[in-house]
Amino acid sequence: MLTAFGHQHWWPGDSPFEVLVGAVLTQNTNWTNVEKAITNLKNANALDPFIIRDMPNEQLAALIKPSGYLNLKTKRLKNVIAFLCEKHEGDIENLKNYPVYQLREDLVSINGIGPETADSIILYALEKPTFVIDTYTHRILTRHQLIDPDAQYEDLKEYCQYNLPEDTQLYNECHALLVQIGKNYCKPKPKCENCPLNKYPHQLEELYT
Repeated sequence: MLTAFGHQHWWPGDSPFEVLVGAVLTQNTNWTNVEKAITNLKNANALDPFIIRDMPNEQLAALIKPSGYLNLKTKRLKNVIAFLCEKHEGDIENLKNYPVYQLREDLVSINGIGPETADSIILYALEKPTFVIDTYTHRILTRHQLIDPDAQYEDLKEYCQYNLPEDTQLYNECHALLVQIGKNYCKPKPKCENCPLNKYPHQLEELYT
């Protein structure tokens, strides 16, 4: 995958806080739309935890509108920001002092933050080793018969972390490359012919698509 796509340099963002915001906004949308929303926040000088916390919901919703589901994402972003401001003085760097298991437990306890978003924040914003699982990862691993198609998020995460050395940069690069495979080849209707993983055993019964 690295030979095919090169280093991915994930996650795009000028600061850990920007990455955190992006991780929340990227739910159910593509990154281009998230970039537009973040640009709106920057242009409004609003990419700051305390400013977002105190901003009226309607104003925040208007700024993040390009990311879609604006009312839902406004609530979720506000929930994360409230956690950051109330528990960690609004300083995302304070989160780096905590172990992964505690950060994950705290983040998934926030309304609207699931395991994938929590792991994205931990890996990409806080640069701590936890593997991010998404639809692409599930599709690729099941089609290549590496894990049961009924496997849940935690099963997939355990499989990846068991088979890879615990290394933040490795987890980062591997997840980003799997996303490239998923976006370009391992689609709902797969394009296997030129896929870098085509030489490895795989099957494409309806169950796996």
